[in-house]
Amino acid sequence: MAENDGLMNESAPPAPVHDDYGVSDGRWLEINWAERIREVTVTSQLGTTPVSYVDQGEGPPILLCHGLGGSWRNWLENIPFLADNHRVVALDLPGFGLSPMPDEPISMVAYGDLLLKFADAVGLGPETYLVGHSMGGFISTEALYLSPDRFSRLSLVSAAGVSFATMSPYRKSATAAIVKMMIPVAASRIERSLGRKRLRAASFAGVIAHPGMIGLEILWELGYYATVRSPALYEAAYALAGYDNREGLSRISIPTQIVWGQQDRLVPVGAAYDYARRIADSELSLIDDCGHMVQLERPARFNGEISRFAASPERSASSAS
Repeated sequence: MAENDGLMNESAPPAPVHDDYGVSDGRWLEINWAERIREVTVTSQLGTTPVSYVDQGEGPPILLCHGLGGSWRNWLENIPFLADNHRVVALDLPGFGLSPMPDEPISMVAYGDLLLKFADAVGLGPETYLVGHSMGGFISTEALYLSPDRFSRLSLVSAAGVSFATMSPYRKSATAAIVKMMIPVAASRIERSLGRKRLRAASFAGVIAHPGMIGLEILWELGYYATVRSPALYEAAYALAGYDNREGLSRISIPTQIVWGQQDRLVPVGAAYDYARRIADSELSLIDDCGHMVQLERPARFNGEISRFAASPERSASSAS
């Protein structure tokens, strides 16, 4: 029996090497985040609305913008590390997290304008490094269309946009209807999903490559704020789908970093190459064995990439890789 087992092991494919996947330094758990939450009233194309945010650290500023169904908590593994050398500001977009629904209709352009007005309101100057994840990446590009010199550099992390630009009106309506229907169902099941391994894997498989390797505390933050605290989820998803801003990407002139998980199921890695092709002064950083939530799945690698790019000298478009 032992000999047969040995032969079977020799012929079996090698087990995947996850190295630092899901490894947290635990710093975010030691912070009293309630003491760091702030609120500012912002007037933009979305109307006049209070915006919740956290503000930590001192130094060259970094502004973090979350994606669809997210909140500033999507950056829990990153804020403490980046704040060692930077002033780090992370907001809840109106209709997500602790920021209430806006008075005016949601659109990608309006969110882009809100991002600019928010940066002004909290004293972030043009030297600010803007980092946008998923829909937040899409919104970041919209902000730069409106004000090309407002930020000093940009990181697009698993950015939505190019993958959904050609979505047909029928598919857009159908997808939005499914999202609207699933929100209350997902919200009612979040606690049970976290407590059962198979349900947990099924609930997060679309955005995380290996849900079983991510801490339950992080998964709760993701699941709770994506369902219970995302009243704008339906409207934002509808505004995102089918909105085509690809032609404008060539006008982005600040140094740009594109960070992507190779196993991203929600926004497949092909979109990363599309962004890199369309933005002249850009570099591409692909992270293997990683899904859509790069900053939480491989926080050490992600933090290192952001820190490196923040410290890198500015490049001209002609010398960009």
